[in-house]
Amino acid sequence: MAHFRLKALEEVLNRKPEPFVREDNLVSNYYGRLVFDRPKMKKYLSKEAFNAVMDAIENGTTIDRKMADQIAQGMKSWALENGATHYTHWFQPLTDGTAEKHDAFIIHNDHGVIEAFSGKLLAQQEPDASSFPSGGIRQTFEARGYTAWDPSSPAFISETTLTIPTIFISFTGEALDYKTPLLRALSAVDKAATAVCQYFDKNVTSVQANLGWEQEYFLIDEALYMARPDLVLTGRTLMGHSSSKDQQLDDHYFSSIPTRVNRFMQDVENEAYKLGIPVKTRHNEVAPNQFELAPIFEEANLANDHNQLIMDIMQKIARRHKFRILYHEKPFAGINGSGKHNNWSLSTNTGVNLYSPGKNPKSNILFLTFVINTLKAVYDHQNLLRASIYHAGNQRRLGANEAPPSIISVFLGTEVTKMLDLMEESVTDRKMTPDEKTALKLNIGRIPEIILDSTDRNRTSPFAFTGNRFEFRAVGSSANCASALIALNAVMANQLIDFKEKVDQLIDKGTKKDEAIFQILKQLIIDSKPVCFNGDGYSDNWIKEAKKRGLSNVNNVPEALSAYLRPETIKLFEKLEILDQQELHGRVEVEYEKFIMKIQIEARVLGDLAINHIVPTAVQYQTTLLQNVKYMKEVFSAEEFEQLAGARMDLIREIGKHISSIKAKSKQMVDARKKANVIPGAIEKAKAYDQTVRPFLQDIRYHIDKLELIVDNELWPLPKYRELLFVR
Repeated sequence: MAHFRLKALEEVLNRKPEPFVREDNLVSNYYGRLVFDRPKMKKYLSKEAFNAVMDAIENGTTIDRKMADQIAQGMKSWALENGATHYTHWFQPLTDGTAEKHDAFIIHNDHGVIEAFSGKLLAQQEPDASSFPSGGIRQTFEARGYTAWDPSSPAFISETTLTIPTIFISFTGEALDYKTPLLRALSAVDKAATAVCQYFDKNVTSVQANLGWEQEYFLIDEALYMARPDLVLTGRTLMGHSSSKDQQLDDHYFSSIPTRVNRFMQDVENEAYKLGIPVKTRHNEVAPNQFELAPIFEEANLANDHNQLIMDIMQKIARRHKFRILYHEKPFAGINGSGKHNNWSLSTNTGVNLYSPGKNPKSNILFLTFVINTLKAVYDHQNLLRASIYHAGNQRRLGANEAPPSIISVFLGTEVTKMLDLMEESVTDRKMTPDEKTALKLNIGRIPEIILDSTDRNRTSPFAFTGNRFEFRAVGSSANCASALIALNAVMANQLIDFKEKVDQLIDKGTKKDEAIFQILKQLIIDSKPVCFNGDGYSDNWIKEAKKRGLSNVNNVPEALSAYLRPETIKLFEKLEILDQQELHGRVEVEYEKFIMKIQIEARVLGDLAINHIVPTAVQYQTTLLQNVKYMKEVFSAEEFEQLAGARMDLIREIGKHISSIKAKSKQMVDARKKANVIPGAIEKAKAYDQTVRPFLQDIRYHIDKLELIVDNELWPLPKYRELLFVR
């Protein structure tokens, strides 16, 4: 095995950057070439069909079968002209990726075969629902499920396949994917936010949620990757002593991008632009061999589709460049993990970003209304928001190396905090005098002048205001953004509905609209103060302070996920018609099963590597040392031998202790798995895996990592951290 490691290193050292040719010198000449976007729909569809699609996108109207046939014909003509031979419904099941089944356009007729595509095939297909996780919603013998076209996310061509974004539901209508509840949550926040906006501007008829994701990832040479079975099978290193140098000097962050990596990035961007994905930023991240890709903001549903698509593109192109990409949140111990910061905002059909300060008091009251309601939503539903981002990989990432802690808090910055304090002090429960109103509005009108001072970023904050948006930093790099977006938009919609009801009640009692808004906002500021924190989220003092404030601190997956099943969560999702109780239970069941299986796989892989690779290597080196001692006795005098052999024997005994510990703990880990496996119910089984199996992963690793420092470098079978992180 050791020779495999050394051969892999030799292969890496002989790598040359792969050639890359851009589609065109000007991105604008080919951007969106493989997307059936509005300009192409106008060209290939009749005016009637085009208007039907636009109406479905903008107003949620249904496209009838006759019109769907027209749209399908136009879409097929465009796809065939661009080299497509197949079509597929592309959906996002409750796994860690996307799903697709390709069908050829050809059908048989009396003269042979022709290309055909109908409205029925565009609008709906029937994949096997029993083969995807459902958490008990569907049984194995109940196979039927449906995919249904999502017109709001345009079709595109991936390689030679017309790819149609769809939702995925069961035969009985339950959501089996991420997109269905995301669309429902976006609809809920649209309605609730629009109603509040109309206090300020009657021209606002819709509000859309926007998303700008930041995708962090590691790149590892494929030769080194294939020499690490733990990376291949689990996505992270289950063992490996830290490198003498890793990220201590911060010299990788924003440094010159290595040529091979730069070629990979250019290739990814080229493919992304053809598919209309507006990637904007690329750079080295803090950890060695860690990088980031980020796009321009888009409507949240489309942005999420683009993130899922780019993750797949990056994996394919990485192979082309002899790399493997790691999306795991913590692939290497002791250095930065990878997140997927979700930059979230709301904007109106009139072009107003509701999280951007305006140019006058009226627009700034609107801005503060949405900021303050966001605070209250996060405070009331901190457990749900944590549940939406918690899984096995992220559990290992949160709380260190620039990742935010598990305590959900909001960073506002100094100046916005001062403005909220001012509102709290100035607004009274009695009728405000004209002078009081004027003074308050004058101060609120100052926001554009001071807002630049409030946008400093707090790396330890899970949910930070960054000037014109909120950044949900706690989302993990491997996650589907939809999980966090569903929760975030749901709690925001719920809070805005509650806010409007309370304001309307005061108005009905004779309070002027502005005063009613101010009074409710003041109460929300007071109520949500515990969740506001601008300090160091890593400090022990914050943990104590958060507890005093009543903020929860959950740091394990089973407990975090249980927030989905609380009565208030079920009530929230059912009220907004996003997910019903059965769908919620099914989803949580799936998440528990995924957690169990990931820990189970890691335990099995570590056990195999420990017993079949590490222990034999350590024994081999121990034997070499014993032989050395034997030869020393033959060469040196008794006095010299006693002096020289003592240290050598201490080393032999130390190796023996580590070998014994690895073997004993590996057996105990197997026994713990066996006991956990017979526990009925996914929740209790997940708790058992977390409490009785997962700790062995670290215990066994400790002894392996100690052996790595002792055993002869040429014997060690697996690529080391210094090689994985620095050999390019």
